[in-house]
Amino acid sequence: MRKRNKVKISQALLPTTIALVLVGSVGSFAAARKWDSIDLKNNLIEVQVVPQIGGRIIQYKLGDYGFFWVNDQLAGTEPPATGVGPKGEWLNYGGDKMWPAPQGWDNDRQWPGPPDPVLDGEPYAAEVIEKQGQPATIRLTSQKDKRSGIQFSRLLKTFDGTTHVSIDATMTNIDTKPRRWGIWTVTQFDTRNRHGDGYNQNFRAYCPLNPRSKLYKGYRVLYGVVNNTSFKPDYENQMMRVNYQHRVGKIGLDSSAGWVATVDAANGYAFVHRFTYEADKPYPDDSSVEFWCNGLGEFVAWGKVNKMPEDPKDNPYLLETEILSPFANLQPGQSYTFHYDWYAAKVPPDFPVVACSDVGVTCQPLTARLRGRKLVLSGGFGVFYKANCCPVLLDANGNKIKELGSPVPVNPLEPLVVSGTAESFGDTDIPASADKIALYLYDAEEQMLGELAGAKIQR
Repeated sequence: MRKRNKVKISQALLPTTIALVLVGSVGSFAAARKWDSIDLKNNLIEVQVVPQIGGRIIQYKLGDYGFFWVNDQLAGTEPPATGVGPKGEWLNYGGDKMWPAPQGWDNDRQWPGPPDPVLDGEPYAAEVIEKQGQPATIRLTSQKDKRSGIQFSRLLKTFDGTTHVSIDATMTNIDTKPRRWGIWTVTQFDTRNRHGDGYNQNFRAYCPLNPRSKLYKGYRVLYGVVNNTSFKPDYENQMMRVNYQHRVGKIGLDSSAGWVATVDAANGYAFVHRFTYEADKPYPDDSSVEFWCNGLGEFVAWGKVNKMPEDPKDNPYLLETEILSPFANLQPGQSYTFHYDWYAAKVPPDFPVVACSDVGVTCQPLTARLRGRKLVLSGGFGVFYKANCCPVLLDANGNKIKELGSPVPVNPLEPLVVSGTAESFGDTDIPASADKIALYLYDAEEQMLGELAGAKIQR
């Protein structure tokens, strides 16, 4: 901001480009890992896709930080033609994948995987639609699965100057009879301690509870014990808080807010899923969001009690954040598409995520207090775009009065911390009509991207 403004906003500019390249190994992995991947990247993110292992998005990186868990025991191994292990077991490579929902073992209207030799295990066809430009785009298409009667495809798009990845997940009925499934996307996050042994005790997730939830207490336990302290509903703030403790369990929520944030609070990194909730439609498990904590303990599945192994090599440190579409009733040949988006940002360490907008996350809500002529501001955020941020004064009707100083550059590779005072222009005080202050983000062409946060001015 201008020198007379004392608001401290610490950021760094980073020039960006975008390209899609074919590489012979997966990014930052060791040279021995020889999966062929499609690498979509700009100067903010890198998205590594491996079509040959069930069409997985094996890694998403913000700068040098990789969010997704990757199975070291399977990394770079040649996938078998059967799509499953030698004893029919699931080959859990890691990363992000999509499955049909609901999961179950009672009838053919439930998906009994993993393992699944076709939708999860066989290679996907990859089509590069736009190698460079806006947006860079690829399509992944599965084999046709006779058991479920469907075929999957995903359209991935990345954009310049942002961590945004746009995803259209489509399922098509390839059967001769009607089929009813939801689309289930499963993202496995790396929860190990990156600075020592064991797991990251400050790895968390946040998802708003539905104030009109159909579920008892706003969520339901799907697997594991009912008193798993990894899952802590905060009813005062209508938020489900997940704190990874390496204890096995799974819950589902009918969250209507349309976002879920998965956060490495120890290192200050947030990954966000955004989606649209359709309240008038039924969902698998009555859930739009589900969390699976990998860890010690027991759970019931496949018609038996399963005890998780003690060795972290066989029971790795990972958290799954999962989003689900409504059920789609498909006649033969019909398709259904579920759209969702990914974003990531560096955030202030050891802070929660309390809100999410189209342009960033709020970790510490914006406050604005008028002390004489000086407006005292505070707040902590992560942004999804390389942009310019400008505090703007608004009246009670939301009309713009004026900007406070010049816009400052922000980008997703640094947390945005606002603290201190912003003096008014000239010799005049903050106008009496000023009722609210908002942080707006603008692109390089001065087009507004959106409002990051807002606060009523306390006098």
